[in-house]
Amino acid sequence: MYYNGIYHQFYQYNPNGSLWGNIVWGHSVSTDLINWIRLEPAIERTTPSDINGCWTGSATILKDNRPAIIYTGADTEKRQVQNIVFPKNVSDPYLREWIKPDSNPLIQPIGQGLNSGQFRDPTTGWIGPDGLWRIAVGAELNGCSAALLYKSEDFVHWTRVDHPLYSSNASTMWECPDFFAVLPGNNSGLDLSAAIPNGAKHVLKMSLDNCDKYMVGVYDIKSDTFIPDTILDDRRLWSRIDYGNYYASKSFFDSKRGRRIIWGWTNETDSSSDDVAKGWAGIHAIPRTIWLDRNSKQLLQWPVEEIESLRREEVSHQGLELKLGDLFEIKGIDTLQANVEIDFELTSIESVDPFDPSWLLDIEKHCREADASIHGGVGPFGLLVLASDNMDEHTSVHFRIYKSQEKYMVLMCSDLRKSSLRPELYTPAYGGFFEIDLKKEKTISLRTLIDHSAVESFGGGGRVCIMARVYPVTLINSSTRMYAFNNGTSTVKVPQLKAWSMNRAQVNVRKG
Repeated sequence: MYYNGIYHQFYQYNPNGSLWGNIVWGHSVSTDLINWIRLEPAIERTTPSDINGCWTGSATILKDNRPAIIYTGADTEKRQVQNIVFPKNVSDPYLREWIKPDSNPLIQPIGQGLNSGQFRDPTTGWIGPDGLWRIAVGAELNGCSAALLYKSEDFVHWTRVDHPLYSSNASTMWECPDFFAVLPGNNSGLDLSAAIPNGAKHVLKMSLDNCDKYMVGVYDIKSDTFIPDTILDDRRLWSRIDYGNYYASKSFFDSKRGRRIIWGWTNETDSSSDDVAKGWAGIHAIPRTIWLDRNSKQLLQWPVEEIESLRREEVSHQGLELKLGDLFEIKGIDTLQANVEIDFELTSIESVDPFDPSWLLDIEKHCREADASIHGGVGPFGLLVLASDNMDEHTSVHFRIYKSQEKYMVLMCSDLRKSSLRPELYTPAYGGFFEIDLKKEKTISLRTLIDHSAVESFGGGGRVCIMARVYPVTLINSSTRMYAFNNGTSTVKVPQLKAWSMNRAQVNVRKG
């Protein structure tokens, strides 16, 4: 949340080590979303209603400009219940201490069809036209996934509405639901409790299948329900926030800059013993501004502009041509900690390959079969990052273009299968598709942020985002290379390529 000039980031944290367990709420603060100071844990396991874990929840700024956090606790019976905390002293700019009132738990998993072990992760609250507060809680209801709706006058006493905000029989449980308003084609954010302008859409985001998915639709005030614009029975076809290693994301309205920012967690894909040796496990991706495209179909995401403050040495190239098999090395920057932005311009689309809609059911499988070494009509072209001198290790982030009836489809892959010589790692080939109008759009953009084990990529202006974790042996020697490449039969032009070394952010430095 953003409160009185300070960004607060709360996160699941084990104070006793880098393995899962003993979960409390860690707390860090920042003035710029980039450099963070770690504070004492905000919520610890101290009461019967959270003694077995302080799990996910959300912060809300109340009408009197006082923050409140509703979070899931595992109680003495290991039921999942919803609790609240308030800051002890709102004049403390860092809000170091939080108080649990005697009214906890506020909400218990009571009601027909509820599973007490699948009832968690309340959303940020919002105010309806009747003046009542609302939150949604992820749940399993009669064996189906649901975002249950609760109402309150005072944010403490809650009543369950007799129908969910939305439910689906396509899965059994949604974690970390998020609900927010967006204005098509406008990258400024909306506060869900403020007046929502005409033409706005609503987004319901949920975490399942080890990824974050979402639906765009309308919030029917009269029925207090979310109505998706499109309902797809096969959840494999649901839109995703990120097509890589990215989960349990939360968004908030940043009143400082009038934008909506989304945070996502990315876990380690090496071993538990590696985590113990490192002394930490799991990181957050770069915070992203998130908004809705003008067609009201797709969320777009872009790293917050503050990340650009870390840029140092810059290299720039214009007017490159990449023919079949070409590798162009990007030199002059720190390839272990870098920001690369590159535009690809297609010289011909006559040799474009046909699109098979069945690929949408398993895009990772298609990325494995059509990898960066397989010549296509238009593509693959993109970046090779964290590459060893002999290319035994490298991570490929690339595009392919396909023709589907009247439109063109762009496949974006982040292929980790050759990212490391270590055999025990999880090294998938991630991928996502987006549509493109090649008559209107002459170039396809790629932005990749590299920070040692993190490779975070944004394709087509943020239409597909892929977060990846890689652990090349080459990192130990601090000697990696980076290339732009083309393995398609059609020549690809690069009108613009810019790359920067990135400074190290000050993260979780203890002060005071």
